[in-house]
Amino acid sequence: MTFASFIAQLLNGLAGASSLFMVAAGLSLIFGVTRIVNFAHGSLYMLGLYGAYALLEGLTTRLFVFGGFGRTPLGFWAAVVIASLLVGLVGVLIEVLVLRRIYRAPELFQLLATFAVVLVIKDVALAVWGAEDLVGPRAPGLSGTVLILGRRVPQYDLALIVIAPLVLLALWLALTRTRWGALVRAATQDREMVGALGVNESWLFTGVFFIGAMLAGLGGALQLPREPAHLGLDLALIADAFVVTVVGGLGSVPGAFLAAILIGVVKAFCVALGTQSIAGFEISFSRLTLVVEFLVMAAVLVVRPYGLLGRPPVLQRAVGEAAPPLSPLPWQAWAPALVLLALVPLAMGEDRYLLVLLTDIFIFALFAVSLHVLMGPSGMVSFGHAAYFGIAAYAAALLLKRAALPMEIALLAAPVVAGGFALLFGWFCVRLSGVYLAMLTLAFAQIAWSVIFQWDEFTGGSNGMIGVWPSAWLASKTAYYWLALALCGIGIAFLWRTLFSPFGYALRAGRDSPLRAEAIGIDLRRQQWFAFALAGALGGLAGALFAFSKGSISPELTSIALSTDGLVMVLLGGVETLTGPVAGAAVFTWLKDELARRTEFWRALLGLVILALVLLFPQGIAGGLRLLWHRLRRQEAA
Repeated sequence: MTFASFIAQLLNGLAGASSLFMVAAGLSLIFGVTRIVNFAHGSLYMLGLYGAYALLEGLTTRLFVFGGFGRTPLGFWAAVVIASLLVGLVGVLIEVLVLRRIYRAPELFQLLATFAVVLVIKDVALAVWGAEDLVGPRAPGLSGTVLILGRRVPQYDLALIVIAPLVLLALWLALTRTRWGALVRAATQDREMVGALGVNESWLFTGVFFIGAMLAGLGGALQLPREPAHLGLDLALIADAFVVTVVGGLGSVPGAFLAAILIGVVKAFCVALGTQSIAGFEISFSRLTLVVEFLVMAAVLVVRPYGLLGRPPVLQRAVGEAAPPLSPLPWQAWAPALVLLALVPLAMGEDRYLLVLLTDIFIFALFAVSLHVLMGPSGMVSFGHAAYFGIAAYAAALLLKRAALPMEIALLAAPVVAGGFALLFGWFCVRLSGVYLAMLTLAFAQIAWSVIFQWDEFTGGSNGMIGVWPSAWLASKTAYYWLALALCGIGIAFLWRTLFSPFGYALRAGRDSPLRAEAIGIDLRRQQWFAFALAGALGGLAGALFAFSKGSISPELTSIALSTDGLVMVLLGGVETLTGPVAGAAVFTWLKDELARRTEFWRALLGLVILALVLLFPQGIAGGLRLLWHRLRRQEAA
């Protein structure tokens, strides 16, 4: 690579890092003050892009009598600023109408609420702008190029490179030279003390949400000349924003700036390098762009567990209520349910829709229970649990198609493969905690997805694999229904039984009081590592069953979307109960299927249902019903 090419790619990477920094800075501010992992931040970026497009179209055609104003530099920058301000107001509405009502709920349920907002915003955008990509105009006055060292660099890219440091300077001045900034810095360090000093936390949180949302909207609006507006931006961008925020250090705006530059430049150079021959091996660096930011994050977190400029989290003075102890579920409670489910095919006949739906519910119930073992008793949040679901699905398919093994052997071997990968990934993950651990699980999941997506010769690449059918004796929907019920029931019962073994009690001891657990001789990291592998193996069993039930598989089985679905199932049902994940999986799977068949805007309806359940049952469906039952019992006793 020549020096001129090096400079050109460096400038390209810095331009790409500009918007990414703004989104990550807003996310970092919001998390630093409110401790909320805002899943809707990518949706705010998407709204900024759509809003700038709509405003420019209106300025040019319909809204203003002086047509063509949108094609002037003043019109373009006015649209960018107005769009970002409007997105800031959307952030205020989210904070006031949704999050303010559940600040006392567990933090994970706040995450669930922001995911519901993602679903609502996506369908609002679909209704307003449609499903097609919208390509915006070039920035007036900045549509040309500049010759640097013999290479042409877009003028707009150079403008973005200048804008990002200006935004960083403005944030630095606001945070260090104003009373509001002093309160934000204080809340980031010790939120409880800020409240004790009489500061109106509600207004502080609302102000932070406005600034954070406005930055996300500004980042999206500024990308209008560089990329089209489309409905997939929300989840695609939020993953990158999380990575930048974590690599920089949660709550650190300068850290987000450095991390955005690092990741933007690395991605640009991967594109420039293309395919290179190293030690006789052909390595496609351009393909690494799908996952390089996650490789960077994994490397940084292994060396610096709190990011480049992050600090260890401050222990909160306010201690919430301890998680209630789990109660064993006697066989008299679940055995009749299994018998009734086993009799469904005999009572309903060969109702394919019902059998397929119930089979999916069984599979996702096992998937949710395996994730619950990590999130609840182990105290480890995973954003990448779909990795083991998808790895097992592909392992089963490859053993069947490539190795020509019987379906039964492939089905039993697939969870072992998934458990092996969970053992490998878990060795790194259990060394972290909190959001950092969650993001490292996401990084490994994206690495697995990238390998599956791009290894065309082995996995089928983006086309996936077809013809993954069960043996002849399981060909009917009824026979496979009984197999799924039996294996998923055994898997769930095994996990539940494990939680009441000495191993399960050690896990909960480490979650509730890690210092005391280590003082009495519990090797907490080893216990969590084994739990990670166990959850991965049982999640893999669910993935293998899913592959044979559908007959085909695709890379989406390891995607962020499926990992998010698993989180929603667990949180919707309730983390602090045994039956919560099963209830959450059943409700979520049924709602998603029922609404998707009836309306194009099923995501918004599903999101509104989830929001209603979060507001009415902040402990989850099972947790809320248990609480209601205890209240009724107390009233009867009184």
